[in-house]
Amino acid sequence: MIYLSRFYLPGEEKETEYKLGGGIRPELDFSCYSGDGYPFGLFTCKYFEKIDFTSSVVIFCGENGSGKSTLLNVMAEKLKLRRKTPFNKSPCFSDFVSLCRAELSKDLPDESGVITSDSVFDFLLDMRAVNDGIDSSRKTIFESYMADKAYLEKNGYRMNSLDDYEELKRYNEIRRSTMPEYASRRMKGRDITLHSNGESALDIFESSIKENALYLLDEPENSLSASHQRELAQFISDSYRFYGCQFVIASHSPFILSIKGSVIYDLDATPVCVRKWSELDCVKEYYSLFTQRKNEF
Repeated sequence: MIYLSRFYLPGEEKETEYKLGGGIRPELDFSCYSGDGYPFGLFTCKYFEKIDFTSSVVIFCGENGSGKSTLLNVMAEKLKLRRKTPFNKSPCFSDFVSLCRAELSKDLPDESGVITSDSVFDFLLDMRAVNDGIDSSRKTIFESYMADKAYLEKNGYRMNSLDDYEELKRYNEIRRSTMPEYASRRMKGRDITLHSNGESALDIFESSIKENALYLLDEPENSLSASHQRELAQFISDSYRFYGCQFVIASHSPFILSIKGSVIYDLDATPVCVRKWSELDCVKEYYSLFTQRKNEF
């Protein structure tokens, strides 16, 4: 089943027109698309403007920083999909989303949603917090994070002396971390790992994904072992083949990428193009490793 048939990104001409027309927030400096201008300029350098959803499974693959998670978040915001955890928007994120356009072949079912690695991590962190009896400390950390994040977005932070160095380190940590990541490092040294929770993580996908809906999955392989990634790939395959689901996935897992019938956009290519899973650099790295050491098996 295909609900989302096409998605259009602004493109260089539209971005420039919008910028020069004063549509961008006037308090920000847009002499170039960098810094607070994110995600403007992220996809124009890749000549990436239109995404055709010709399969029920479309995958965005690329190195860290290639924009695959950003693209999923842009689509989720444009389609107003439900999500379990908030994400950190740049000052211009909403402006960028407003310039995008989505074409639907069918109305989106209410069950449609986005599942990110943050939401899986947050769930596992919740479970561990409850089990370890540290709910209250986690709540305090989250409240502190939100307050400090709001302060930074409004005022920024400047170090006046070496006495402020530790505070500066903490603020920088807040800037580059999601709330669950920040909390996990602040849980008084408790061992909050994901590797022992692979089955729970897999359960999250299996319980959250219903029949006849659109789902955006951001790096679902995170926190899953190889065997659980294989199980998830089979679950996704069954869900689109037999239960009327459409999936848009950001991933570099060979198990996810090898789902039969999927269409893969290589975000490392310029311009962005569709490739077979066996043509992707990340898959070739695995192939090279196993080929070089095949005598050890």
